[in-house]
Amino acid sequence: MANEEQLALLKQGVQSWNAWRKKIPGKKIDLSGAVLQGANLKGANLKGAVLQGVNLKGAKLRYAHLSHADLDSANLSDAYLRYAYLHRVFLRYADLSEANLCDTHLNEANLSGANLSRAVLRYADLSGADLSDADLSGAVLHDAVLNNAVLRDANLSEANLSGAVLHDADLGDAVLTSANLSGTNLSDAILSGTILRDAILRGAILHMANLSGADLSDADLRDADLCDGVLTDANLYMADFSGANLRHADICNAVLIETVFADVDLGKVKGLAECLHHGPSTIDYRTLARSGQLPESFLRGIGLSNTFIDYIPSLLTNQPIQFYSCFISYSHQDEEFAKRLHADLQDKGVRCWYAPEDLPIGAKMRVDIDQAIRKHDKLLLILSEHSVNSQWVESEVESALEKERQSNKLVLFPVRLDDTVMTSSDGWAGLIKRSRNIGNFCNWKDYDAYQQVFERLLRDLKPALTEQA
Repeated sequence: MANEEQLALLKQGVQSWNAWRKKIPGKKIDLSGAVLQGANLKGANLKGAVLQGVNLKGAKLRYAHLSHADLDSANLSDAYLRYAYLHRVFLRYADLSEANLCDTHLNEANLSGANLSRAVLRYADLSGADLSDADLSGAVLHDAVLNNAVLRDANLSEANLSGAVLHDADLGDAVLTSANLSGTNLSDAILSGTILRDAILRGAILHMANLSGADLSDADLRDADLCDGVLTDANLYMADFSGANLRHADICNAVLIETVFADVDLGKVKGLAECLHHGPSTIDYRTLARSGQLPESFLRGIGLSNTFIDYIPSLLTNQPIQFYSCFISYSHQDEEFAKRLHADLQDKGVRCWYAPEDLPIGAKMRVDIDQAIRKHDKLLLILSEHSVNSQWVESEVESALEKERQSNKLVLFPVRLDDTVMTSSDGWAGLIKRSRNIGNFCNWKDYDAYQQVFERLLRDLKPALTEQA
């Protein structure tokens, strides 16, 4: 129980109390269980003796005025501070475990390193408060106001922050494992490096929040607003983004595995092509329908097959496939042209493949190229003095001709860079000259000439209506 002499002195007024404290600064203060409801303790020196704070355990401080008071290292566990006014109070390293701080004014208070585990702070005003390194594990912060608060390195595991307002708050490197943040306003908040494993963020507002490097594994982000948010380098293992707003969010280098993107518009998301896929993820029909054309590397990374990717446009829009897919065959001496043609075809939505860019490291060259030719609709053959004399190109042509015989469909699409093939009469080059219309890219370095032939090639790569019926 409280020391009656000390309690009586405190009730006389702050001025008398502080004068007494000044005379005996090292005196042990015991106000445990004290009834100080509505007391005016503004600016009171309640700092404890060396290595021991004031004992206010179980004290009744309802409506008490403690602004600017010094309570560093104080023991306020189980204290009742509902409606208390603690503006700019010093509570560094104080023990407030299981304290009742509902509706308390703690704005701009210094609570760094304080123990607030299982404390009840519902509707409390902590705007601008310093809670860095504080222990808020299991604390109830439902509907609390923490605008501009500093919670860096704080422990908020299993805390209830549902409906809380943390606009512009700094939660960098904080621990929020299994915390409830449903409906929480975290717009413009700093959450870089924050641990949010198993956290509930359903319906949370994370507009322009910085979650770079955050651990969101198993987090529930359904219906969350992450518009313009930064999730670069974040761990998104098994995170659920169903119904979330990811417009203009940046997920470059984020780690995806079993991540759920259901009913999400990914069309404006940044960094999709740079995501790190450590396993398959989930994407549904609604997401594909809302998102439009997505990077192929992303679609492959989440586990969609090349065949499915090819047919996405026709499956979603009931429109015919716009272009055949192509494998580009060429001699390495003509790589400059091949790279330009490959890039331009990709820009027009033609799915095309050529060995230097697309062949995986360690692949068996001949086997993988044969497979690529079989998987793609057409072989786009670049004819030149170099390729006509290349045994490698000859082998690719033979694979394409064999595919034509088996499928009874036109596979080989030849274009030329010089007149070599036109003077050939023997072998496969002569056969192509006699049996095919060859696109003329001899003047490919001239922009207008190149564009004219390129547009003709694009038209020829469009499937006929009869083939798509």
